[in-house]
Amino acid sequence: MGQFDFTTLPDRIATNSMKWKEVQEDQDLLPLWVADMDFLGFPAIHQTLEAFSAYQVYGYPSVSPSLFQAIQDWEKREHGYAIEKDSIVLIEGVVPAISVAIQAFTQENDAVLINTPVYPPFARTVRLNNRQLVTNSLIKANGHFEIDFDQLEKDIVENDVKLYLFCSPHNPGGRVWTKEELLKLGQLCQKYDVILVSDEIHQDMALFGHKHHTINTVSDSFKERSLILSSATKTFNIAGTKNSFVLIENPKLRKRFKDRQLANNQHEISTLGLLATEAALTEGQAWLEELKAVLEDNINFVVSYFEEHLPQVEVMKPEGTYLIWLDFSGTGLDHLEIGRKLREQAKVILNDGLTFGKEGKYHYRLNVAAPVHVIQEGCERIVKAFQ
Repeated sequence: MGQFDFTTLPDRIATNSMKWKEVQEDQDLLPLWVADMDFLGFPAIHQTLEAFSAYQVYGYPSVSPSLFQAIQDWEKREHGYAIEKDSIVLIEGVVPAISVAIQAFTQENDAVLINTPVYPPFARTVRLNNRQLVTNSLIKANGHFEIDFDQLEKDIVENDVKLYLFCSPHNPGGRVWTKEELLKLGQLCQKYDVILVSDEIHQDMALFGHKHHTINTVSDSFKERSLILSSATKTFNIAGTKNSFVLIENPKLRKRFKDRQLANNQHEISTLGLLATEAALTEGQAWLEELKAVLEDNINFVVSYFEEHLPQVEVMKPEGTYLIWLDFSGTGLDHLEIGRKLREQAKVILNDGLTFGKEGKYHYRLNVAAPVHVIQEGCERIVKAFQ
Protein backbone atom coordinates (compact mmCIF):
# COMPACT_ATOMS: atom_id res chain seq x y z
CA MET A 1 0.00 0.00 0.00
CA GLY A 2 1.45 3.32 -1.05
CA GLN A 3 1.47 6.72 0.58
CA PHE A 4 -1.19 8.11 -1.75
CA ASP A 5 -4.72 7.08 -2.75
CA PHE A 6 -5.05 5.80 -6.32
CA THR A 7 -8.07 3.56 -5.64
CA THR A 8 -10.82 6.10 -4.90
CA LEU A 9 -12.85 7.30 -7.90
CA PRO A 10 -13.75 10.98 -7.37
CA ASP A 11 -17.38 11.86 -8.13
CA ARG A 12 -16.95 14.34 -10.98
CA ILE A 13 -20.40 14.17 -12.57
CA ALA A 14 -21.69 17.45 -11.09
CA THR A 15 -18.41 19.39 -11.33
CA ASN A 16 -18.65 20.60 -14.94
CA SER A 17 -15.88 18.18 -15.88
CA MET A 18 -15.40 17.98 -19.64
CA LYS A 19 -14.58 14.29 -19.34
CA TRP A 20 -17.75 13.44 -17.37
CA LYS A 21 -20.18 15.94 -18.92
CA GLU A 22 -22.10 13.41 -21.01
CA VAL A 23 -22.65 11.16 -17.98
CA GLN A 24 -25.06 13.80 -16.65
CA GLU A 25 -27.43 12.84 -19.49
CA ASP A 26 -26.68 9.10 -19.53
CA GLN A 27 -25.62 7.68 -16.18
CA ASP A 28 -24.64 4.36 -17.78
CA LEU A 29 -21.76 5.87 -19.77
CA LEU A 30 -18.18 5.30 -18.63
CA PRO A 31 -15.82 8.05 -19.87
CA LEU A 32 -12.34 6.77 -20.74
CA TRP A 33 -11.39 9.43 -23.26
CA VAL A 34 -10.05 12.99 -22.74
CA ALA A 35 -6.51 13.00 -21.30
CA ASP A 36 -7.11 13.84 -17.70
CA MET A 37 -6.97 11.49 -14.73
CA ASP A 38 -9.71 10.14 -12.47
CA PHE A 39 -7.52 9.94 -9.38
CA LEU A 40 -7.62 12.07 -6.24
CA GLY A 41 -5.09 14.87 -6.69
CA PHE A 42 -1.69 15.33 -5.11
CA PRO A 43 -2.51 16.58 -1.56
CA ALA A 44 0.13 19.33 -1.49
CA ILE A 45 -1.53 21.03 -4.46
CA HIS A 46 -4.91 20.93 -2.72
CA GLN A 47 -3.39 22.39 0.44
CA THR A 48 -1.63 25.15 -1.49
CA LEU A 49 -4.77 26.21 -3.35
CA GLU A 50 -6.88 25.96 -0.19
CA ALA A 51 -4.47 28.33 1.60
CA PHE A 52 -4.64 30.76 -1.34
CA SER A 53 -8.44 30.65 -1.29
CA ALA A 54 -8.52 31.36 2.43
CA TYR A 55 -6.56 34.58 1.87
CA GLN A 56 -9.63 35.98 0.00
CA VAL A 57 -7.71 38.29 -2.36
CA TYR A 58 -7.55 37.25 -6.00
CA GLY A 59 -5.83 40.11 -7.81
CA TYR A 60 -3.13 40.10 -10.47
CA PRO A 61 -0.18 37.86 -9.57
CA SER A 62 3.52 38.23 -10.24
CA VAL A 63 5.70 35.21 -10.88
CA SER A 64 7.73 34.07 -7.91
CA PRO A 65 11.44 33.37 -8.56
CA SER A 66 10.88 30.11 -6.68
CA LEU A 67 8.60 28.86 -9.49
CA PHE A 68 11.39 29.31 -12.05
CA GLN A 69 13.76 27.53 -9.67
CA ALA A 70 11.25 24.67 -9.27
CA ILE A 71 11.09 24.25 -13.07
CA GLN A 72 14.90 24.34 -13.34
CA ASP A 73 15.32 21.81 -10.52
CA TRP A 74 12.68 19.47 -11.97
CA GLU A 75 14.16 19.51 -15.46
CA LYS A 76 17.66 18.85 -14.11
CA ARG A 77 16.63 16.10 -11.69
CA GLU A 78 14.04 14.30 -13.81
CA HIS A 79 15.46 14.78 -17.31
CA GLY A 80 19.11 15.76 -16.94
CA TYR A 81 18.41 19.10 -18.59
CA ALA A 82 20.19 22.15 -17.15
CA ILE A 83 18.22 25.22 -18.23
CA GLU A 84 18.82 28.88 -17.39
CA LYS A 85 15.98 30.89 -15.84
CA ASP A 86 15.98 33.36 -18.76
CA SER A 87 15.23 30.51 -21.19
CA ILE A 88 11.89 29.74 -19.49
CA VAL A 89 8.78 31.39 -20.92
CA LEU A 90 5.48 30.84 -19.10
CA ILE A 91 2.25 30.56 -21.09
CA GLU A 92 -1.23 29.33 -20.19
CA GLY A 93 -1.02 26.07 -22.14
CA VAL A 94 0.94 23.95 -24.59
CA VAL A 95 -1.70 24.31 -27.31
CA PRO A 96 -1.65 28.14 -27.11
CA ALA A 97 2.16 27.88 -27.27
CA ILE A 98 1.84 25.93 -30.53
CA SER A 99 -0.24 28.78 -31.99
CA VAL A 100 2.28 31.40 -30.87
CA ALA A 101 5.19 29.42 -32.33
CA ILE A 102 3.46 28.96 -35.69
CA GLN A 103 2.66 32.67 -35.83
CA ALA A 104 6.12 33.75 -34.70
CA PHE A 105 8.22 31.56 -36.99
CA THR A 106 6.16 31.08 -40.15
CA GLN A 107 4.12 33.12 -42.61
CA GLU A 108 0.68 32.32 -44.03
CA ASN A 109 0.88 29.43 -46.53
CA ASP A 110 4.24 28.26 -45.16
CA ALA A 111 4.47 24.49 -44.68
CA VAL A 112 4.26 23.02 -41.18
CA LEU A 113 4.90 19.29 -40.75
CA ILE A 114 3.37 16.88 -38.24
CA ASN A 115 3.61 13.10 -37.81
CA THR A 116 0.23 11.39 -37.94
CA PRO A 117 -1.67 10.01 -36.14
CA VAL A 118 -1.19 12.71 -33.53
CA TYR A 119 -2.99 14.81 -30.93
CA PRO A 120 -5.84 16.56 -32.85
CA PRO A 121 -4.98 20.22 -31.99
CA PHE A 122 -1.74 19.88 -33.99
CA ALA A 123 -3.51 19.73 -37.36
CA ARG A 124 -6.31 22.05 -36.27
CA THR A 125 -3.90 24.80 -35.18
CA VAL A 126 -1.89 24.63 -38.40
CA ARG A 127 -5.05 24.92 -40.50
CA LEU A 128 -6.65 27.71 -38.45
CA ASN A 129 -3.48 29.76 -38.83
CA ASN A 130 -3.67 29.36 -42.63
CA ARG A 131 -0.48 27.36 -42.93
CA GLN A 132 0.04 24.44 -45.32
CA LEU A 133 -0.36 21.23 -43.35
CA VAL A 134 2.13 18.49 -44.28
CA THR A 135 1.42 15.09 -42.71
CA ASN A 136 4.11 12.45 -42.41
CA SER A 137 2.66 9.05 -41.51
CA LEU A 138 4.23 7.09 -38.70
CA ILE A 139 4.72 3.41 -39.48
CA LYS A 140 3.65 0.57 -37.22
CA ALA A 141 6.59 -1.79 -36.59
CA ASN A 142 7.86 -3.88 -33.69
CA GLY A 143 4.62 -3.28 -31.80
CA HIS A 144 4.96 0.50 -31.77
CA PHE A 145 5.15 3.58 -34.01
CA GLU A 146 8.38 4.45 -35.81
CA ILE A 147 9.41 7.33 -38.04
CA ASP A 148 10.07 6.68 -41.72
CA PHE A 149 13.10 8.97 -41.96
CA ASP A 150 13.49 8.66 -45.74
CA GLN A 151 9.91 9.78 -46.24
CA LEU A 152 10.31 12.47 -43.59
CA GLU A 153 13.27 14.00 -45.43
CA LYS A 154 11.39 13.80 -48.70
CA ASP A 155 8.36 15.54 -47.16
CA ILE A 156 10.53 18.31 -45.72
CA VAL A 157 12.33 18.96 -49.01
CA GLU A 158 9.38 18.67 -51.40
CA ASN A 159 7.17 20.98 -49.30
CA ASP A 160 9.89 23.42 -48.18
CA VAL A 161 8.84 22.84 -44.56
CA LYS A 162 9.55 25.77 -42.24
CA LEU A 163 8.44 24.31 -38.91
CA TYR A 164 8.19 20.74 -37.59
CA LEU A 165 5.67 20.19 -34.80
CA PHE A 166 6.75 17.04 -32.97
CA CYS A 167 5.11 15.02 -30.17
CA SER A 168 7.49 13.44 -27.62
CA PRO A 169 6.41 11.17 -25.94
CA HIS A 170 3.88 10.44 -28.61
CA ASN A 171 0.13 10.85 -28.22
CA PRO A 172 -1.79 8.62 -29.06
CA GLY A 173 0.78 5.82 -29.52
CA GLY A 174 2.66 6.24 -26.25
CA ARG A 175 6.01 6.02 -28.01
CA VAL A 176 9.04 7.22 -26.03
CA TRP A 177 11.51 8.09 -28.79
CA THR A 178 15.08 6.87 -28.49
CA LYS A 179 18.12 9.13 -28.42
CA GLU A 180 19.14 7.78 -31.85
CA GLU A 181 15.77 8.66 -33.38
CA LEU A 182 15.84 12.14 -31.90
CA LEU A 183 19.38 12.68 -33.18
CA LYS A 184 18.31 11.85 -36.75
CA LEU A 185 15.29 14.09 -36.45
CA GLY A 186 17.25 17.04 -35.09
CA GLN A 187 19.91 16.67 -37.77
CA LEU A 188 17.26 16.80 -40.50
CA CYS A 189 15.95 20.06 -39.01
CA GLN A 190 19.48 21.46 -39.02
CA LYS A 191 20.16 20.34 -42.58
CA TYR A 192 17.04 22.02 -43.97
CA ASP A 193 16.80 25.01 -41.59
CA VAL A 194 13.55 23.87 -39.97
CA ILE A 195 12.34 25.21 -36.61
CA LEU A 196 11.59 22.27 -34.29
CA VAL A 197 8.71 22.66 -31.83
CA SER A 198 8.72 19.66 -29.50
CA ASP A 199 5.59 19.07 -27.41
CA GLU A 200 6.95 17.19 -24.40
CA ILE A 201 3.97 17.54 -22.07
CA HIS A 202 4.00 13.78 -21.31
CA GLN A 203 7.76 13.85 -20.54
CA ASP A 204 7.36 12.77 -16.92
CA MET A 205 5.42 9.60 -17.75
CA ALA A 206 7.96 7.38 -19.46
CA LEU A 207 7.13 3.86 -18.25
CA PHE A 208 8.47 0.28 -18.18
CA GLY A 209 12.11 1.35 -18.01
CA HIS A 210 11.93 3.68 -21.02
CA LYS A 211 13.69 7.03 -20.72
CA HIS A 212 12.45 10.31 -22.12
CA HIS A 213 15.14 12.43 -23.77
CA THR A 214 14.47 16.15 -24.01
CA ILE A 215 15.50 17.09 -27.56
CA ASN A 216 18.04 19.68 -26.33
CA THR A 217 19.91 17.06 -24.28
CA VAL A 218 20.56 14.96 -27.40
CA SER A 219 22.80 17.60 -28.99
CA ASP A 220 23.72 21.10 -27.81
CA SER A 221 23.51 22.26 -31.41
CA PHE A 222 19.75 21.57 -31.47
CA LYS A 223 19.22 24.43 -29.02
CA GLU A 224 19.69 26.94 -31.84
CA ARG A 225 16.40 26.04 -33.54
CA SER A 226 14.24 24.29 -30.94
CA LEU A 227 11.37 25.14 -28.64
CA ILE A 228 10.38 22.64 -25.96
CA LEU A 229 6.81 22.82 -24.70
CA SER A 230 5.95 21.23 -21.38
CA SER A 231 3.91 21.56 -18.22
CA ALA A 232 3.05 19.97 -14.89
CA THR A 233 -0.59 19.84 -15.98
CA LYS A 234 -0.62 16.33 -17.49
CA THR A 235 1.71 14.85 -14.86
CA PHE A 236 -0.30 16.13 -11.90
CA ASN A 237 -3.76 16.43 -13.51
CA ILE A 238 -4.00 20.20 -13.08
CA ALA A 239 -4.93 21.20 -16.64
CA GLY A 240 -7.74 23.42 -15.34
CA THR A 241 -5.25 25.64 -13.48
CA LYS A 242 -3.69 26.78 -16.79
CA ASN A 243 0.10 27.05 -16.75
CA SER A 244 2.74 25.65 -19.07
CA PHE A 245 6.31 26.54 -19.95
CA VAL A 246 8.31 26.91 -23.15
CA LEU A 247 12.07 26.35 -23.02
CA ILE A 248 13.84 28.46 -25.67
CA GLU A 249 17.61 28.74 -25.38
CA ASN A 250 18.21 30.76 -28.54
CA PRO A 251 17.65 34.40 -27.44
CA LYS A 252 16.58 35.51 -30.94
CA LEU A 253 13.92 32.80 -31.14
CA ARG A 254 12.86 33.58 -27.59
CA LYS A 255 12.37 37.26 -28.38
CA ARG A 256 10.28 36.48 -31.47
CA PHE A 257 8.15 34.06 -29.45
CA LYS A 258 7.61 36.53 -26.59
CA ASP A 259 6.85 39.40 -28.97
CA ARG A 260 4.11 37.36 -30.63
CA GLN A 261 2.84 36.16 -27.25
CA LEU A 262 2.53 39.77 -26.09
CA ALA A 263 0.81 40.79 -29.33
CA ASN A 264 -1.77 38.08 -28.63
CA ASN A 265 -2.05 39.10 -24.95
CA GLN A 266 -1.13 35.57 -23.91
CA HIS A 267 1.49 36.53 -21.37
CA GLU A 268 -0.62 36.43 -18.20
CA ILE A 269 -0.87 33.21 -16.17
CA SER A 270 -3.58 32.23 -13.70
CA THR A 271 -2.53 32.50 -10.06
CA LEU A 272 -3.86 28.96 -9.59
CA GLY A 273 -1.53 27.76 -12.33
CA LEU A 274 1.50 29.44 -10.79
CA LEU A 275 0.80 28.02 -7.34
CA ALA A 276 -0.24 24.52 -8.42
CA THR A 277 2.77 24.13 -10.72
CA GLU A 278 5.24 25.16 -8.03
CA ALA A 279 3.70 22.84 -5.44
CA ALA A 280 3.71 19.95 -7.92
CA LEU A 281 7.30 20.36 -9.08
CA THR A 282 8.65 21.12 -5.61
CA GLU A 283 6.99 18.30 -3.67
CA GLY A 284 5.45 15.89 -6.15
CA GLN A 285 8.19 13.39 -7.03
CA ALA A 286 7.01 10.67 -4.63
CA TRP A 287 3.40 11.01 -5.85
CA LEU A 288 4.57 10.70 -9.46
CA GLU A 289 6.51 7.51 -8.76
CA GLU A 290 3.43 5.88 -7.22
CA LEU A 291 1.29 7.10 -10.13
CA LYS A 292 3.61 5.53 -12.70
CA ALA A 293 3.46 2.16 -10.93
CA VAL A 294 -0.36 2.31 -11.00
CA LEU A 295 -0.36 3.23 -14.70
CA GLU A 296 1.97 0.33 -15.53
CA ASP A 297 -0.35 -2.09 -13.72
CA ASN A 298 -3.40 -0.70 -15.53
CA ILE A 299 -1.68 -0.90 -18.92
CA ASN A 300 -0.54 -4.47 -18.29
CA PHE A 301 -4.09 -5.40 -17.33
CA VAL A 302 -5.52 -3.96 -20.57
CA VAL A 303 -2.91 -5.70 -22.73
CA SER A 304 -3.40 -9.12 -21.14
CA TYR A 305 -7.20 -8.81 -20.94
CA PHE A 306 -7.61 -8.10 -24.65
CA GLU A 307 -5.06 -10.76 -25.60
CA GLU A 308 -7.09 -13.32 -23.68
CA HIS A 309 -10.66 -12.22 -24.34
CA LEU A 310 -10.69 -10.19 -27.58
CA PRO A 311 -7.48 -10.88 -29.55
CA GLN A 312 -8.95 -9.40 -32.75
CA VAL A 313 -8.48 -5.97 -31.12
CA GLU A 314 -4.78 -5.10 -31.28
CA VAL A 315 -3.45 -3.17 -28.29
CA MET A 316 -0.39 -0.97 -28.88
CA LYS A 317 1.33 -1.14 -25.50
CA PRO A 318 2.52 2.38 -24.67
CA GLU A 319 6.08 3.04 -23.53
CA GLY A 320 4.86 6.21 -21.82
CA THR A 321 1.71 8.29 -21.15
CA TYR A 322 -1.55 6.82 -19.85
CA LEU A 323 -3.13 6.50 -23.30
CA ILE A 324 -3.60 3.27 -25.28
CA TRP A 325 -4.13 3.06 -29.05
CA LEU A 326 -6.61 0.29 -29.86
CA ASP A 327 -6.88 -1.17 -33.38
CA PHE A 328 -10.34 -2.63 -34.07
CA SER A 329 -9.67 -3.46 -37.74
CA GLY A 330 -9.54 -7.17 -36.88
CA THR A 331 -13.23 -7.10 -35.96
CA GLY A 332 -14.19 -6.69 -39.62
CA LEU A 333 -16.52 -3.79 -38.78
CA ASP A 334 -16.43 -0.38 -40.41
CA HIS A 335 -15.24 2.63 -38.43
CA LEU A 336 -18.65 4.10 -37.64
CA GLU A 337 -20.02 0.73 -36.59
CA ILE A 338 -17.11 0.28 -34.18
CA GLY A 339 -17.91 3.70 -32.71
CA ARG A 340 -21.60 2.84 -32.34
CA LYS A 341 -20.81 -0.43 -30.58
CA LEU A 342 -18.49 1.31 -28.14
CA ARG A 343 -20.99 4.06 -27.34
CA GLU A 344 -24.35 2.27 -27.53
CA GLN A 345 -23.54 -1.30 -26.48
CA ALA A 346 -20.37 -1.08 -24.38
CA LYS A 347 -21.45 2.33 -23.04
CA VAL A 348 -17.87 3.59 -22.96
CA ILE A 349 -16.58 6.89 -24.33
CA LEU A 350 -13.22 6.58 -26.11
CA ASN A 351 -11.48 9.07 -28.42
CA ASP A 352 -12.29 8.51 -32.10
CA GLY A 353 -9.07 7.57 -33.91
CA LEU A 354 -9.98 9.53 -37.05
CA THR A 355 -9.62 12.79 -35.12
CA PHE A 356 -5.87 12.00 -34.94
CA GLY A 357 -5.53 11.71 -38.74
CA LYS A 358 -6.50 9.35 -41.54
CA GLU A 359 -4.24 6.68 -40.03
CA GLY A 360 -6.69 6.51 -37.12
CA LYS A 361 -9.36 4.70 -39.11
CA TYR A 362 -10.59 1.64 -37.16
CA HIS A 363 -8.74 2.94 -34.08
CA TYR A 364 -9.92 4.40 -30.78
CA ARG A 365 -7.89 5.78 -27.86
CA LEU A 366 -8.36 4.49 -24.31
CA ASN A 367 -7.34 6.46 -21.19
CA VAL A 368 -6.19 4.18 -18.33
CA ALA A 369 -5.60 6.92 -15.72
CA ALA A 370 -8.29 5.77 -13.32
CA PRO A 371 -8.58 3.29 -10.44
CA VAL A 372 -8.02 -0.24 -11.69
CA HIS A 373 -11.62 -1.31 -11.04
CA VAL A 374 -12.77 1.38 -13.48
CA ILE A 375 -10.38 0.13 -16.16
CA GLN A 376 -11.47 -3.46 -15.58
CA GLU A 377 -15.11 -2.43 -15.94
CA GLY A 378 -14.38 -0.59 -19.22
CA CYS A 379 -12.49 -3.53 -20.70
CA GLU A 380 -15.22 -5.99 -19.70
CA ARG A 381 -17.86 -3.81 -21.36
CA ILE A 382 -15.86 -3.54 -24.59
CA VAL A 383 -15.19 -7.28 -24.76
CA LYS A 384 -18.86 -8.11 -24.11
CA ALA A 385 -20.00 -5.75 -26.87
CA PHE A 386 -17.62 -7.15 -29.49
CA GLN A 387 -17.65 -10.88 -28.71
